[in-house]
Amino acid sequence: MTTPTLYAEAETTAGRVRGFWRGEPGAGGSAAFLGIPFAESPVGELRFAAPVPVAPWDGVRDALEYGATAQRGDTGITLIPEPSVPGDATLNVNVFTPAPGAPGALRPVLVWIHGGGYVSGSPASPWYDGRTFNRDGVVTVTISYRLGFDGFGHIDGAPANRGVRDWLAALEWVQANIAAFGGDPSRVTIAGQSAGGGAVLRLLAMPTAQHLFHSAWALSAALADVSVERSHALSGRLAQLLGVEPTRTGFASAPEEAIRDLQRKAAAPESRDRLAGVRAVLGDGLSLGPAIDGDLITQPTIAALRDGVGADKPLMLGSTDDEFTMVTDSARGVLRFVPAGFALARLHVPRERRRAWLADNRAQRRLGTAAVLGRFATDTVFRSTVVRVAEARGAAPTWVYRFSWPSPTRRWSLHCLDVPFWFDGLDEPHVAAIAGDAPPKGLAAAMHGAAVAFARADDPGWRRWGDSPGITRVFGGAASVPDIDADGYRSVRALL
Repeated sequence: MTTPTLYAEAETTAGRVRGFWRGEPGAGGSAAFLGIPFAESPVGELRFAAPVPVAPWDGVRDALEYGATAQRGDTGITLIPEPSVPGDATLNVNVFTPAPGAPGALRPVLVWIHGGGYVSGSPASPWYDGRTFNRDGVVTVTISYRLGFDGFGHIDGAPANRGVRDWLAALEWVQANIAAFGGDPSRVTIAGQSAGGGAVLRLLAMPTAQHLFHSAWALSAALADVSVERSHALSGRLAQLLGVEPTRTGFASAPEEAIRDLQRKAAAPESRDRLAGVRAVLGDGLSLGPAIDGDLITQPTIAALRDGVGADKPLMLGSTDDEFTMVTDSARGVLRFVPAGFALARLHVPRERRRAWLADNRAQRRLGTAAVLGRFATDTVFRSTVVRVAEARGAAPTWVYRFSWPSPTRRWSLHCLDVPFWFDGLDEPHVAAIAGDAPPKGLAAAMHGAAVAFARADDPGWRRWGDSPGITRVFGGAASVPDIDADGYRSVRALL
């Protein structure tokens, strides 16, 4: 016998929405409201425009299925299952709450921004379901935003950083509506992983975003801070590949799929030297993502943080120990006889810097050159960012962690492995592929517990970086006893 669906309703500024319960209301259940639009569909004249508030509707709007995603089609094998949903209404939010229709409940709120290098990713991932946070009294929202060139490319005649503007519009929606879902608009924590973590830090460093959230948690943050020169150069190259003028009218004349297919080619180094490509990524960073446009964004993220932007907001940040080593691991046979110092020299790492960094990473060096290169890439892109951000914030309330538990199937504490632990979602689909059949539940309880405590009361349970520079909570093993390292990121300091 099929159990009848139990619906829930809530009133938004645009109209009433209908979601559905998972479990019993008031007994640990979670109500899901999926695909609620926060802006009009970015198509036609609105394709390269700033987000426009969604028009009100009459009656009750069903919010029973995930909305359309900016990601299109199958992007290939990814570590996080992130489905693409067809459709035009890609600017939407998903709300998970234990207290729908209870504006007086005032539960803390978590807003999740998905990753994907600013060119892919989906808020419809089962890994991002907010039911476990709901169980612990935290209302959860996942948001969508425009990706790739549509979201972040420079276009003459169009507002810059359209994807960033989508983040702001979604957060404005949360401020205006989350009380109707039992959330407290004054107690919003923004969180995200990879590009989503970069989005969190970018928002933290934006004066115009300060009224939209209370605190922030950045997992494995991938910053972009694309320069004006790089942004304009990519736009011109893409226009050439498309055979159009580098203007709003020109790009609007190109099919969406053509831009999506060619944006990677436009961003790739023109040199055929594979090492040149690696050096470009490590040295210059991503080609598409939040850009220094002189209007919405005027400073690089860390410079703005150093100037005190967001200093009143609690921040948690960290990374996994080996974000990229799974990539270099596939070449360990080829690299077995290549000295680590020689490999780093080929990447144009200055002699004194590489010697100092290798001396600080002797344990990794014993694992072979492939492991060294993976750790070096991890340190360059992710782990050094943790230290730079923490130090830039000075005495501002900042906590730092590392996720060091190695995957039993992929060998390393790799990129994305921490996400199901953070959400306490070890039973979600495809988690076993990177966490094995018996991932430690105690570790998930510890990491998720820290996230809940931070969202509730700005206190994850260990000392702040500003009070004890270098202090780091290490998430690894069963985590029955907190592992605190007095200088958890000491091995990256040669790169700072």
